[in-house]
Amino acid sequence: MSDADLEEIRRARLQQLRQQQGSPGGGEGSEQDAQRQREADQRANLLSQILTPPAADRLARIRLVKESRATDIENRLIMLARSGQLRAKVTEDQLKELLGAVAEQQEKEESKIVVSRKGGGGWEDDDLEDLMKDV
Repeated sequence: MSDADLEEIRRARLQQLRQQQGSPGGGEGSEQDAQRQREADQRANLLSQILTPPAADRLARIRLVKESRATDIENRLIMLARSGQLRAKVTEDQLKELLGAVAEQQEKEESKIVVSRKGGGGWEDDDLEDLMKDV
């Protein structure tokens, strides 16, 4: 799948989403839509410059499964490109490594909330059962 094909798919999907949401009438809405379209085109253009075709395909497949993860990866790649840290196009293997690093980081960031109950003045299981009976 070439970069032009991916770009065509993105534009078609964006158009489909707009039709589903119902385009707002008036000049301001279309200006905002035009601005969003320009930004999306710039992102897509930059990504096509920094990703090899297999890496772009993998990122597109990731977007189908989990859009937030794909957007996060895109943002990181764009940040690396703008800061000059990318010296060559990102390959599929490098993208896999980046995905693994992001997954590890998200696992570390996720925290587990532990509720510890101390005796006296708190809810008891019997109190909760009584409340549920009233419902």
